[in-house]
Amino acid sequence: MKKNEFGSVEDPISMKTLMLLIGLAYLFSLMIRMIWVFQFQGTEGFTWNSELMINTNDGYYFATAVKDVIFGTNGANPQLFSAATSYPGVVYSTLFFYKILPFSLDTIILYMPAFISSLIVIPIILITRLFHQTWVGFFAALIGSIAWSYYNRTMVGYYDSDMFAVLMQVLVLYGLLSILKYHNLVTIALTGVMMVLYPLFYPQGLSLIYAMYMILIVYLLLYHRKEDFFYHTVIILSVALLMINPYLKIGLILGLLFLLKQQKFDQKLLFSLAIGSFVVFLFGANIVNLIMTKISVYLDRGTEDVGLKFFQVIQTVREAGQIPFEVMANRISGSVVGVIVSLVGYIILVIKYRPFILALPLIGIGVFSLWGGLRFTVYAVPIAAISAVFLFFVLGSYAKEKWQKYLFVVVMTAAMLYPNITHILGYKVPTVFMKQEVAVLDKLNTMASGEDYTLAWWDYGYPIWYYSDTNTLIDGSKHHNDNFIISKILNSTSQVQAANLSRVAVETYVSSKYATVADTLFKNKTEAQLNPNHYLEQLESDDFELPKSTRDIYLFLPNRLLNIFPTVGLFSNIDLQTGIKGKQPFFYKTDRFKDDGGRVYFGNGVSLDKSTSTLHLGQQKTSIKRFTIVGYDQSGNLSKKVQSLNPNAELSIIFMQSYNSFLILDESMYNSLFIQLFIFENYDKDLFDLVINDPYAKVYKLKR
Repeated sequence: MKKNEFGSVEDPISMKTLMLLIGLAYLFSLMIRMIWVFQFQGTEGFTWNSELMINTNDGYYFATAVKDVIFGTNGANPQLFSAATSYPGVVYSTLFFYKILPFSLDTIILYMPAFISSLIVIPIILITRLFHQTWVGFFAALIGSIAWSYYNRTMVGYYDSDMFAVLMQVLVLYGLLSILKYHNLVTIALTGVMMVLYPLFYPQGLSLIYAMYMILIVYLLLYHRKEDFFYHTVIILSVALLMINPYLKIGLILGLLFLLKQQKFDQKLLFSLAIGSFVVFLFGANIVNLIMTKISVYLDRGTEDVGLKFFQVIQTVREAGQIPFEVMANRISGSVVGVIVSLVGYIILVIKYRPFILALPLIGIGVFSLWGGLRFTVYAVPIAAISAVFLFFVLGSYAKEKWQKYLFVVVMTAAMLYPNITHILGYKVPTVFMKQEVAVLDKLNTMASGEDYTLAWWDYGYPIWYYSDTNTLIDGSKHHNDNFIISKILNSTSQVQAANLSRVAVETYVSSKYATVADTLFKNKTEAQLNPNHYLEQLESDDFELPKSTRDIYLFLPNRLLNIFPTVGLFSNIDLQTGIKGKQPFFYKTDRFKDDGGRVYFGNGVSLDKSTSTLHLGQQKTSIKRFTIVGYDQSGNLSKKVQSLNPNAELSIIFMQSYNSFLILDESMYNSLFIQLFIFENYDKDLFDLVINDPYAKVYKLKR
């Protein structure tokens, strides 16, 4: 081992001091995460079963899987199998904590992200200790554990696989760096086991593990190609990354550890085993295709190219959209200056300690966020923190006195912490659902069975599972071509069509063993592909022959859907054969308005002249078709007052009195199923039954 790889001076920090620094950094991270709890503790609308609810939709995916294991509540949900098989680490670690701790599942999933994610301080400090820079690691742990992006995705209530994602990435990095330092078979085997465990918690991050491993191979070829530990590393880590059963991989790693420790292999045999293992890994993992697929998914901004042209959800997800440099900088380091300091620090760090080149994929994916979206910034946070603090120590080394050096580091670390803590204080993210909405789903749970289906937009899929124990067609992980189906139901101006499509969709989904409904109905990408427009026209007929009803179907219509209803409409406002988008419906919602007596100002240049009933849209003027006031009386009954104005006009205004909100919308929006059923409770009694009527959400039961 060359001395300049990790430095030749021993770290003066004792093990006792090391544990103290880790403990302090961990407590700091945990306490900062408690700010959100202190801000909302006691907020009635955010509380269910005497506990704050979680604040990420995806959390209910894992939570429902855990709940089903404990109580057997969602056995008919076909999606839960994927939760337990794709993320067994998340599901069963949660189950473990539920079994050993005297807390409810709601409490476990609320606080688990904070306690798990704060463990990031351990590998941050241990990595820098490899280079005899423990103090760098301590100050970096303070920054990296609560930096903007990492905090957002690991705060209290953000129960998701993200709490393990970066933590385990950095643990793997620590293992790879330890291999370079210690050249030890046991270290190699332990790192291999960590690589095996990683995809059990966060399979999406494998491409980064592959990238770090490939850089390690290049590094070893350049500097250690004649040493036995090079071959040991390639053999064991290649096995660890094979696409085979994880238990089998761990068994193979332990077996290889035993055999290689016998030291009965000459270099020619080791070379042959290493080449063989690496070739099997390359072809078995198909890493080039995996990485390119990941990149193409997040750079895709259009409709499908083959078969029917469905609108893709990726272009409506904010975290998957392109972001400006300032946003990237804030998310990684808290500020533009901070990220520049971090990038400069990383370059100097690699120059000083070249093994740190292994962290390049983590820094690189952070920069890729400029094109790939917000979610990629989080991976760069720990390395950026280490790099920034390392630069502070380099600059501080020019101080004449030691205390001046540490004062400088403390001040600069505080400067890095300030914008991140300021962000945390203002980041008052609400819970996924309000208490009243959960009460609606809880009531639905009492009237529905585990085999029934609740149709709703995909944002609400997982919470529907958790609180109502019913199934959905689309959800947070299954929002593909069937978005068209749900969008069409909600936007249809024919209640017959919406009812028929609901029944056909659910029965097709079940009878096809949970295949994509839209592809099955329209025979997408086959020679017998249907014209969807003709098929949908047939559904408008009462005489359409429906499949036999095998379960109940409910429509979940929450008030909050009004905030994204135009986006929901995008998925069905498209000609599936040509990919040509239809005319964009007009829909404008506001709860911020001003009435000066003669005119109502709705914001964004939109106003209504009350004396002439003229609607001003910027420089344009138009008359309105009708003005409707909708509200609830003291008994909870809906009242409607409709004033017809110009039958030839295109736009109508709805004043939702009980919500103190205005809607301005065209006829297609006005007559859509969602608006008619949720706002006006105007529904065909032969098709639907209003089974739960609440201002926050209404639930209709399909009668055919």
